[in-house]
Amino acid sequence: MKVLIVDDEELIRNVIKEYAILENYEVFEAKNGLEAIDIVENNNIDVIVLDIMMPKLDGYSTYKEIKKIKKIPTIILSARKDEYDKLFGFELGIDDYLEKPFSPKELIARIKAVTRRRDLDNRFVYQDLVVDFMGHTASINDEELKLTPKEYDILTYFIQNKNIAISRETLLNQIWGYDFFGDDRTIDTHIKMLRNNLGKYRDLIKTVRGLGYKFEIKE
Repeated sequence: MKVLIVDDEELIRNVIKEYAILENYEVFEAKNGLEAIDIVENNNIDVIVLDIMMPKLDGYSTYKEIKKIKKIPTIILSARKDEYDKLFGFELGIDDYLEKPFSPKELIARIKAVTRRRDLDNRFVYQDLVVDFMGHTASINDEELKLTPKEYDILTYFIQNKNIAISRETLLNQIWGYDFFGDDRTIDTHIKMLRNNLGKYRDLIKTVRGLGYKFEIKE
């Protein structure tokens, strides 16, 4: 996991870095907001630890600019104890807020918590079937499925609409677009291939007679 530490105090960066390395995290450092933005633009950062009071660009302004590039789980660090600062941060969309001085062990625990929440948002897991929406992959028992782009799109659409009966026409419109010229057999053929690729999970895709299909998950 790649962690970006953004703080103008080298001592604080070093302390966080030491504990992050113990967790086998890959650490990136920035001493101001402009450096942080540049790092995010050029690296696939997983989580950000971000100080508020910094030269050149404060933490909140930095977070706003980073959000335009990518939504990354972010924990704000601040010596401020004003409740307004916390509320303002959460309204912007930050994931957590930690006051200075802080326990490095607590910070690591919070990093793990926000990344777990991110993983839940970015992945679908059913037993050992995993669909990674960020990585654009699907796997069973850690073995990646060889899905075509359309099969993957159908699967993700099913997951987003699980336990809902979906007509063939809706699938054609949503996956192929309204300008598609063809017939229902296109959907049926792709569903057959998707079921084959899903192997033991093929029966999650139910045929709804006279309508289309349903991705049925018992929760």
